[in-house]
Amino acid sequence: MGIDELETEALKLAPAARARLAERLLASLEGLSDEENARLWGDEAQRRDDAWEANGNAGNAAADVFREARAGLK
Repeated sequence: MGIDELETEALKLAPAARARLAERLLASLEGLSDEENARLWGDEAQRRDDAWEANGNAGNAAADVFREARAGLK
């Protein structure tokens, strides 16, 4: 199973199970060296930036995001 399929399946879990999985995954990274940790975060930042650029996404204005979030809380 590839990472994409694994991610899809993990997102189907109940919130409590996803939180438990996230906690275990994060704990598994605690033993990494500072250099390895920095490299992994750099890779992730680059992946997200590439995905953002590929989608031609302009993003949403903060005011719109907050307005929608407040509306969702009502």
